[in-house]
Amino acid sequence: MPDFLLAIDWTQVLPFIAIGFAAQVVDGALGMAFGVINSTLLVTVMGVPPAVASASVHAVETFTTAASGISHIAHRNVDWKLFRRLVIPGVIGAALGATLLSNVDASIAKPFVMAYLACIGLYLLFRAVKGRIEPRTPKVIAPLGLVGGFLDAAGGGGWGPVVTSNLLIQGATPRHTIGTVNTAEFFLTATASITFFIALGWSAFTLHTLGILIGGLVAAPLGGILAKRVPTRGLMAMVGVLLTLTSAWSIYAAFAK
Repeated sequence: MPDFLLAIDWTQVLPFIAIGFAAQVVDGALGMAFGVINSTLLVTVMGVPPAVASASVHAVETFTTAASGISHIAHRNVDWKLFRRLVIPGVIGAALGATLLSNVDASIAKPFVMAYLACIGLYLLFRAVKGRIEPRTPKVIAPLGLVGGFLDAAGGGGWGPVVTSNLLIQGATPRHTIGTVNTAEFFLTATASITFFIALGWSAFTLHTLGILIGGLVAAPLGGILAKRVPTRGLMAMVGVLLTLTSAWSIYAAFAK
């Protein structure tokens, strides 16, 4: 075994591997929630500062979204017209969100980040209860990409829940919506990672990043199996409850001090 691997205290890395594993299993089944689950648990359970958590998540997602995007392109799941309308505003939003989070004190940012994640949790609960929504012709695309990119970087996740769900609600084709949004996400995560690196340096990429990367890669093959055996609405409801309760507790704890 290489010396640098022997030098790592794996007891400190294991919790982050577990978090990355759980987040990737859910993401593989739902096509979303890798970022929000990781960010919520890193900040609320592990006490990682919001900017560092978001930087770690986006660094890992650069690898996972690259693989996902290649797969979707190979299977012709990408609507390139929709891709062009999403990716540029999304990249701009990601750069702005990462810049803002990197320059805001962690104690100030945390309640706002957790409030955002709690809203995502409530939204997923709504989607789980509501089920199918009557399709409409998609109209809002570029502004959605800008807002989704900003919230994803500033909140540590949410591109999938915000953009994919909204486009599906507007009536976009599920196959091409998921493929296009996942492919565009690579450019967002790469932009956010570069922005965080410029603002925070290597200090943002630590054992947290290594742990969730290992966990995510190990769990990647299990998503498809879970998607076949666990009802999507039930899993989405569980994720919504998890995000809402953990984020709400974090907000309470922040203001109770």
